[in-house]
Amino acid sequence: MTGPVRNPWLARPPSPAATARVFCIPYSGTGASIYRGWPHERDGVEFLPVELPGHESRFAEPPAETYQELAKGLADGLRPWLDVPYAFFGHCWSANVAYEATVELASGPAPARLFLSSQVAPQDGPYARMLAMDDTELAAEMTTMIRNLGGVPQHDFVELYTEVLRADVEVNRRYVRPDPPRVPCPITAIGWTGDTEVTPAQMGGWTACGETTFTVLAGRHLSFTEAPPPLIDLLTTIRDYPA
Repeated sequence: MTGPVRNPWLARPPSPAATARVFCIPYSGTGASIYRGWPHERDGVEFLPVELPGHESRFAEPPAETYQELAKGLADGLRPWLDVPYAFFGHCWSANVAYEATVELASGPAPARLFLSSQVAPQDGPYARMLAMDDTELAAEMTTMIRNLGGVPQHDFVELYTEVLRADVEVNRRYVRPDPPRVPCPITAIGWTGDTEVTPAQMGGWTACGETTFTVLAGRHLSFTEAPPPLIDLLTTIRDYPA
C-alpha cells in the first residue's frame, strides 16, 4: 500500500483541522527551512513553509525564470488547500512571489490577506542591494547569512547556494511592473525599525497595488526568521478575515 502523494510545494502536509492557513514563502537563496523556528500552528492558524523549485528539497528541478511563472506553479500546487481563509507571507524577494501569486488567484479562491515584509512595490523595482553583486560578493553574502542564522559556512554548501542565490537575483532583475494590477484582498506591508536593506519609508508604493495597511515592527532585516511574537500575532489575524 502506498501513502498519499507528497505535495512538492509544501515542506509538510497541511492539517485538515486548520481553520486558516498562512503560506510562508522563503526569500532569495533560501528554502522552506528558513521557517524552522516558526510555530506550526497558533490559535487554529496553520503556518506552512513553501518549497520552491530549484531550492532545498527541490534543488534538482530547474528554477523559475520569472515571478509570474513561479506564482502560477505555486497557485496551481496549493489549490487543494485553499479551502479555508488563507494568506501569503513573503519577505524581501519572496514578497514579489506572494504578490504575483495573489494576482494569479484573483479569480478565486483569493487570499483573505497578503502580508509583505521588507520589499518595495513592483513599480518601484527592481530593487535590491544584491543586484550589483558579482558571484564572489554573493558568496560572501551567503557566508554572512549562514553565520547570522547560527550556522557554520562550509565551502561546498556556500558554493552550491550561491548558485541558487544568483538565480534568484536574476529573477528579481527581470521583474519590471510599471503598472501593477491591484489585488482583490487587503495588503499588510510590514517594515522593521532596524532594517537597512529596505526601510519602512521605501514601502509606500504598495498603495498602488491594493488597499494597504502599514505596520513597523522592532527588528532587523532577518528578524522575521526568529518568529517574533508581534509578527506571529499579526499573521494570526487572518482568522478574522472572511474566506
